[in-house]
Amino acid sequence: MRLVIFMYAKKLQIEETNEVTLTHEKSRGTSINKYLSDAGIASRRGAEVIIKANRVKIAGVVAKLGDRVTDEIVTLDDEVIKPIDKKLYLLLNKPVGIVCSTEKIVDNIVDYMNLDETIFPVGRLDKDSSGLIIMTNDGDIVNKILRNEFGHEKEYIVTVDKPITKDFIDYMSNGVVIYNQKKNTYQQTEPCVVEKLSEDTFRIILTQGMNRQIRRMTLAMGYHVVELKRVRIMHLTTEDLPIGYYRALTDQELILLKQQLDGVN
Repeated sequence: MRLVIFMYAKKLQIEETNEVTLTHEKSRGTSINKYLSDAGIASRRGAEVIIKANRVKIAGVVAKLGDRVTDEIVTLDDEVIKPIDKKLYLLLNKPVGIVCSTEKIVDNIVDYMNLDETIFPVGRLDKDSSGLIIMTNDGDIVNKILRNEFGHEKEYIVTVDKPITKDFIDYMSNGVVIYNQKKNTYQQTEPCVVEKLSEDTFRIILTQGMNRQIRRMTLAMGYHVVELKRVRIMHLTTEDLPIGYYRALTDQELILLKQQLDGVN
């Protein structure tokens, strides 16, 4: 079967009666890395890298971590930047073949979205996988969602290349030993929910975010992934959102997301 990929993501039109405006307290000033994230430049952690590279200035003075901004002019590479007034929070049902990267590479997700606004993905979904990913210009939200200790749920439907056994389900559920490239050591994945759906398909719910984790877990068990789809992130799902389409979060979805992120720094 030949997979057909849309040239660009398509917007799914839904009715929405109200808009939620997220405001940021600035009376005491804003930290420079939060200022950059509010401007849609990067997440707060990503902003730290830019600041350390001496690319940012506040009122003409090179910024350093810990600096705060009130009414001063902030520049990045000598170009004035300002916080974005209107935040975008979108859900994309990503097709296979699109790369979750903001870099100028072939088939990157930013070009695929084809929007006028600066926007970037929250987390990763590898090129060979499809499914739900959040796209936004709110670096503060990105920072909170990606914090490992927050442990939000992500649900996947996975098809493998041979029949699934009880041992496979048990081992996947209890944790599989895989190599952690960042730490240069082997580690056991955290316990997770795994349910057999058919002879060769299972559902898995993760709270970890290791690179290509499911593929590496199944490989450690002697299986290969044939198809991998992410169908849920927290309370957000791909229901009624076809592959290749995106839509804005509803008011209630955004309110619930903010509520779940309260207290995450």
